[in-house]
Amino acid sequence: MKRQNLHFGFLNMGHLLDHLFMLIFATVAALALATDWQMTYADLIPYAMPGFVAFGICAIPAGWIADKWHRHGMVSIFFIGIGVASTATSFANSPLQIGCGLFVIGLFAAIYHPVGIAMVVQGRVKTGMPLALNGVFGNIGVAAAALITGIIIDTFGWRAAFLVPGVISVAIGFSYVIFTRAGDLESLYPNEISSDPTRTSKVEIDRAILVQVFSIIFFTTAMGGLIFQSTTFSLPKILDERLNDFATNATEVGAWAFIVFTVAAFAQLVVGYLVDRHSVKLVFSIIAGCQVVLFALMMNLDGAAAIIVSIGFMLMVFGQIPINDVLIGRVAKSEWRSRAFAIRSFITFTVMATSIPLIAWLHATWGFPALFLVLCISAAFIFSAVVMLPKIEVVMRVSTK
Repeated sequence: MKRQNLHFGFLNMGHLLDHLFMLIFATVAALALATDWQMTYADLIPYAMPGFVAFGICAIPAGWIADKWHRHGMVSIFFIGIGVASTATSFANSPLQIGCGLFVIGLFAAIYHPVGIAMVVQGRVKTGMPLALNGVFGNIGVAAAALITGIIIDTFGWRAAFLVPGVISVAIGFSYVIFTRAGDLESLYPNEISSDPTRTSKVEIDRAILVQVFSIIFFTTAMGGLIFQSTTFSLPKILDERLNDFATNATEVGAWAFIVFTVAAFAQLVVGYLVDRHSVKLVFSIIAGCQVVLFALMMNLDGAAAIIVSIGFMLMVFGQIPINDVLIGRVAKSEWRSRAFAIRSFITFTVMATSIPLIAWLHATWGFPALFLVLCISAAFIFSAVVMLPKIEVVMRVSTK
């Protein structure tokens, strides 16, 4: 059990680093490069797009390789590869070079979600809380990206913001390699069939219901990806513009973003608890409905009110994350689960990549009020889709024909 817990700790640290690396540039672009390279925020952020394209597209081959080859090996490659890529990006001297570095970071970052999350749910009956706890670490990575990057920028410059996390990730990667070679890997993968006496019979899912569930999962994944990327990527700049006297330098902006993200991160624990005990459809509907209201409120707020509402909508954004993963964990067989998560990741991060130019265009043309209007409409689409979700509360597929 201690070995399994330590392995779970490695997986959680991987989720934290995955999101941290993907958002370093968001803070660097907003608070450092715009001044150093004499470029506007709208001109800089499209260079993040190649990384997010790789983040989405490469998830599918990463999941396929993990299912066919070795999940532990893929996680080792993730830690070491993304660390080396971030370290190399710290030496960029032009927007093109930094775009290439972000692309390689995205390529290695694509490994985590289809592989790491499949390992989190492996052999578990109740997946809500493990996924939620793992998700909290991912959200802390989002928060840490803003805070740590802001502090490092003010102290050592923007290059160190890529270099320091890169070295740490490589060190963790080699530690993970040592860990996996030090004991029996089979002990980390409990049998897929639970010993719980209430689950001795096989549970089958009608094909039509399965298609309906996955259609809703993938649609809400797409809309959720747009919302997640727009809020997490833009929040440092939103706070920079709207906090006025609350934040006057990179560290202060990063600190406020960290507070918002960190408070919101723990929403996943609440949601994980709820979906293990109550209707997924009900929980999902409430979260989507709250997003609609909060994005509408945020359009023209500033100062303290903007911080409060930002915490509110980030609670809902982060709280939604584990729900689709819970559904996939319940309906997907172990032998193709990484590929199911890979498709979900592909949709999420492809939409996230395409949202980068949307953020730039909306900000340059109408400002952030227009962005929040788009997010409000997207959340309304999610709510409409969730209403059609079948009430399937025990859908762990033990076997299928």
